[in-house]
Amino acid sequence: MPRQKRTCGSSPAGHGKASACAGGWSARAAPAGNMLNNETARKQVPTRIGLHRPLRCCRARDSQLGACYQSASSRVKPGRALGLALAVLGGLAGGCGEAPPPPGSLVVAFDSDPESLDPRFQTDANGARLADLLYAGLTRADATGRRVPDLARAWELADSRSFVFRLRPDFRFPDGRAVTAADVKATYEAVRDPALASPKRAALAVLSAIEAPDATTVVMRLTEPFAPFLDATGLGILPAARAREAGDVTTGAGPFQLLSAERGERLVLAPNPGYPDGAPKLHTVVVRIVPDELVRVLELRRGGVHLVEDAPEPEMVAWLGTVPSLLVRRTPGTSFVYLALNLRDPRLADRRVRQAITLALDRAGLVRFVLGGAARPATGLLAPEHWAYAPARPPRHDLRRARRLLDLAGYRAPRPGAPRFRLVYKTSAQPVRRRLAEAVQAELAAVGIAVDVRVYEWGTLYADVRGGNFELASLAWVGVTDPDLYYLAFHSTMLPPAGYNRGAYVSRVTDRLTSAGRQTFEPARRRAIYARVQRRLAHDLPVVPLWWEDRVVVQTRRLHGFEPSPSGDLRGLAGAWLD
Repeated sequence: MPRQKRTCGSSPAGHGKASACAGGWSARAAPAGNMLNNETARKQVPTRIGLHRPLRCCRARDSQLGACYQSASSRVKPGRALGLALAVLGGLAGGCGEAPPPPGSLVVAFDSDPESLDPRFQTDANGARLADLLYAGLTRADATGRRVPDLARAWELADSRSFVFRLRPDFRFPDGRAVTAADVKATYEAVRDPALASPKRAALAVLSAIEAPDATTVVMRLTEPFAPFLDATGLGILPAARAREAGDVTTGAGPFQLLSAERGERLVLAPNPGYPDGAPKLHTVVVRIVPDELVRVLELRRGGVHLVEDAPEPEMVAWLGTVPSLLVRRTPGTSFVYLALNLRDPRLADRRVRQAITLALDRAGLVRFVLGGAARPATGLLAPEHWAYAPARPPRHDLRRARRLLDLAGYRAPRPGAPRFRLVYKTSAQPVRRRLAEAVQAELAAVGIAVDVRVYEWGTLYADVRGGNFELASLAWVGVTDPDLYYLAFHSTMLPPAGYNRGAYVSRVTDRLTSAGRQTFEPARRRAIYARVQRRLAHDLPVVPLWWEDRVVVQTRRLHGFEPSPSGDLRGLAGAWLD
């Protein structure tokens, strides 16, 4: 696919031309290289674990960092791996990198392009990070998952089916025009329009009408009582005149505005002078697309990149911590990593087998050996910081009990040394996921379960999981806000494409509880309901919890005023500056 370029103008938003972009940052087409459906030819990656993919830097010859990772069942020797990595970096340092950024500009590195910059179509993690900078919604989620004011200074539940939002009068688009209830109404009505084909339309299915009685009041009427609805009010608001445009619209009322974008290369953001909490102090924010991890590490060291939130491998993080100009910051994160189990398989449909797999895994050891300690063993989907989290004891590591459960389930080894049965484990080509696969393979072998690891590009893996074509797979939930995700992920009616119950888990108890959580508005009662949901899932084990990943951020020491977010968003850049 040829590289697409786009430049954005700055004519007035109210006349439908602000940030009008020529070319296409397509909201409905994935970036080149992504494979998102089953019809795409499968590119299976060799299943040898422990080698990086080739490193490409500035059109120089390919280099390869080999044998940097060892089996997670034995301790990584960071000295040897780090020495090899440093040798590679040293060899590349002379010929790599771009010109230094302009003074006052912050350079952030992403590992891939956002799929879309338009809030009507954006669904990927990198797109969400930029949306936090470009747009303002009625509400936003805080670190605990609660909704807090953004465009709306306050809201109230007029009755069980009506929300009334009172807008702040001081939000403005980059052209200086105030954001009004008409803009909110137009944006939501556009997303609800089937002709637009927004992927966010389903989240608004319960919305029956939206009214704007005056410039600062929005009334949303629902078809039925629906407590999680506030989670849909983070939608970025566009100018009313542009809300139904078929092409990408990137004009918002966030702290920054988009100046230019070049797919596969960079995006440039500048302060929105009308941002009500004060225009950002950073002159520009340049987002560079740097797919290769070692190139990101090299650019951090030489100063070509100032901030990376997708932290590199533990050995590289340790080395970057020795660079005087850099600061490594580690804080508890909320991303939940787990093993997905396909309960359509009769072996995995047996709870004793699922429990045996859970008991066979040493989570504390996996965290140390796979992530260098940068995670917390998980008990379930919600991290301890979440308002609905219910404390629970982490699954323990008990090989003897795991073997006994497999015996009781009827899966005895046919002969000494032979496996009880075999499972196929599908994972992505990301190095840490491949290392996790190797560790799981070794630990399940200890209880007699043979695991065949198959590594795919992400698009192919995701299509297989959505289609139920898997037995085991490693996945993650990122940015969990409302606990209604339990309904979408575990209710028996939520099989793809309607929802995310990819393992075909069925429980009348879970169905009843998650449905009740949707109808209950009082926070204490909702919390009690979801505590019961968490206990039920800890008993049934439709997925195997692994860990909550820490947020490991590497930044220049020149950056001040930026606080990393547990979810990985970049909202903190609105108040940051460079010395």
